[in-house]
Amino acid sequence: MPLNIPSANNTSPPDTPQVRVIVVDDSLVIRGFIARALDSDPSFKVVATASNGKIATETLRHTSADVIILDIEMPVMDGLTAIPLLKEIDPSVQIIMASTLTQKNAEISLKAMSLGATDYLPKPSAREMAVPGDFQRNLREKVKTLGRIAWKKALRRERALRAEEGPPAAPLEKKPISLRPMPRTRPEIIAIGSSTGGPQALFEVVRAMGAGLSQPIVITQHMPPSFTTILADHINKQCNVPCAEAKNGEVLMAGNYYVAPGDYHLLVTKKPEGVVVCLTQDPPENYCRPSVDPMLRSLVGVYGNRILAVILTGMGQDGMKGGEAIVNAGGVVIAQDEATSVVWGMPGAVAAAGLCSAIAPVTELGSIVRKIASQRPVYAGGSAA
Repeated sequence: MPLNIPSANNTSPPDTPQVRVIVVDDSLVIRGFIARALDSDPSFKVVATASNGKIATETLRHTSADVIILDIEMPVMDGLTAIPLLKEIDPSVQIIMASTLTQKNAEISLKAMSLGATDYLPKPSAREMAVPGDFQRNLREKVKTLGRIAWKKALRRERALRAEEGPPAAPLEKKPISLRPMPRTRPEIIAIGSSTGGPQALFEVVRAMGAGLSQPIVITQHMPPSFTTILADHINKQCNVPCAEAKNGEVLMAGNYYVAPGDYHLLVTKKPEGVVVCLTQDPPENYCRPSVDPMLRSLVGVYGNRILAVILTGMGQDGMKGGEAIVNAGGVVIAQDEATSVVWGMPGAVAAAGLCSAIAPVTELGSIVRKIASQRPVYAGGSAA
């Protein structure tokens, strides 16, 4: 099979090739709706549809695609069974799991991402199919972003093959990113923001951070309701740390991890009993609720410069404005590097804005956080406690 690189023989301009998509769902209605939502935009081309995983794998053997939208529960071959087969046929192809918003499907979606799926997408409701809106926007944004990732991966594969036949091509020059000084003060709270590719990155980072930190840890991962419940439970069990969905009005406790519930922004406020969680359904920011920016801004009002923010893989730039507020207050932002990010959108935005004190692989971020969080505090005048 040829490498999965967009061909020139399409109707889009050469600098914006179409993203080729296969839609896999046993529901003819859902399959048709998603296909029409994409084909109505010239940026996309639905090259095939399939009613189960077996047909999808057979289709991919002779039809090049950049993105596959894959249902979970299907006859003959379900989505989980199909993922490793599809990735074996084309390692560059990006897979988006489509599922209904149930705890069972949230559990399966997280497992799917550990098997090679890149992202997830709640299936459209009857209202969303009747009235165009957020579903179509979310669908197109995800497919477009992941299509670019597929192109990059295919290009790297092609270059690797060419390198075996001759001298390697010169690496592309990248604009240098300036880093801010590392902190000398110990933070009183740690905040983590993530999106596409975030669950696996969170497991890696939190496992290295571990239990017993002297700060509470608040997490905003772009996820719908029920998914965040399962995510918090997985962090608790896989990383062996106290982690749960945040509850409105609860007091933040040192060493505990709090995940923003789906459809709620996680904010904090100061009360006589301590710093407490404030869950709100204020309007979405960056098209997201929960969103990282409002969480980070609320921390500044309570903790001032005693904040450490960690921005992990994700599309868009959620976290940049909040990170700017933290840095302006004297706090610290660190980010995941491009090489280990599924999408270097969110971490790339804070890096390009010059907000970061460190940019590191996901395998190193947890130990960096723990080192910063565990250092001896430095008070006014520079004396250590």
